[in-house]
Amino acid sequence: MPDFIVTPWEVSGEIDYEQIIKEFGIEPIDEKLLFYIKEITKEIHPFLKRKIFFAHRDFKWILDEYKKGNPFYLYTGRGPSGDVHLGHVMPWLFTKWLQDKFDVELWFQLTDDEKFLFNQSLSYDDAYKYSYENALDIIALGFNPKKTFIFSDIDLAGILYRNALKIAKRITFSTIKATFGLDNSSNIGQIFYTSIQTVPAIIKSLLEEKNVPCLIPHAVDQDPHFRLSRDVLPKLGYYKPASIQCIFLPSLQQGGKMSASIENTAIFTQDSPKDVKKKVNNAFTGGQANAKLQRELGGNPSVCSVFKYHFMLFTLDDDEIRNIESRCRGGDLLCGECKNNLIRKINSFLKKHQEEREKAKDKLDSFLIKEKIDLKEIVREKMEKL
Repeated sequence: MPDFIVTPWEVSGEIDYEQIIKEFGIEPIDEKLLFYIKEITKEIHPFLKRKIFFAHRDFKWILDEYKKGNPFYLYTGRGPSGDVHLGHVMPWLFTKWLQDKFDVELWFQLTDDEKFLFNQSLSYDDAYKYSYENALDIIALGFNPKKTFIFSDIDLAGILYRNALKIAKRITFSTIKATFGLDNSSNIGQIFYTSIQTVPAIIKSLLEEKNVPCLIPHAVDQDPHFRLSRDVLPKLGYYKPASIQCIFLPSLQQGGKMSASIENTAIFTQDSPKDVKKKVNNAFTGGQANAKLQRELGGNPSVCSVFKYHFMLFTLDDDEIRNIESRCRGGDLLCGECKNNLIRKINSFLKKHQEEREKAKDKLDSFLIKEKIDLKEIVREKMEKL
């Protein structure tokens, strides 16, 4: 049995991504695929070179269709159960790169219904509120407003439910139990939910009344949802959605991923410079017990959370990251200097992000789509017509 857990609702332990590839049946992104990507985009994103986005389902097919003149659209999402942290931002940055490079639409799902159903301590009102708070962080990253559609499941319930019904009819309870580990104590909303998450994978096909390829960039924990989507959608006459999947930004402490529920493991987009400094200075490193030993023996960046943040998000220049690693192993770079360098980079990123997040409050309406579901207004309009 693996000593880690990866499900759509729980991620814990030291994750073996090679084992996940085998268990989930996903394909690793190899050099041949990277060459094909570069042939089209003229560059390889550092997240691909460094195997942060490490696996896929049918990404080559997406590229083949694109080259034939059959463009795809992007679909990704966020489960709004709290504030956004850097682990959430990482795949969104790559999604923006895909949108920019391929000039395609993005449909961004805020799964407030899912979080309400699966988190017993989260109220309906709070889940809905977090949708709009989190949307500000998404907009702040600079997505194209003409090609980006952000929606709360609650606010787009009509189109989602109508089409989820057709999907749900094709999925048995035994399949849901086997895929997600649900049991007789699970509420009926949890059992039905994956049908809702499948609909955005065909939303452009519904709008255009023809099959449109869909690419889903996401963290690997969401793969079970989309495995089911790929099984059921062809039975309804639609393409299988393709996906490209990333690893998790690790915890600042030893082991596991960055988690919103364990505050000191995570850096949030609204953290102050003081917060960032405190968290990074308390982070787990691969350094020695003191400076003298560090100079003599060198550090171990392969287990260091500070180095991983440089490598995965904040030092994307290849020469610079090699220099950090070499100086660390050689004892020339002490942990204090490396931490200060990371603190500076994180605070620079957050300063700009927080400024853009504030501006996003005036841009919400240009990104959001919702249905008219105010029952009082619907009744009032009906009465006025009589």
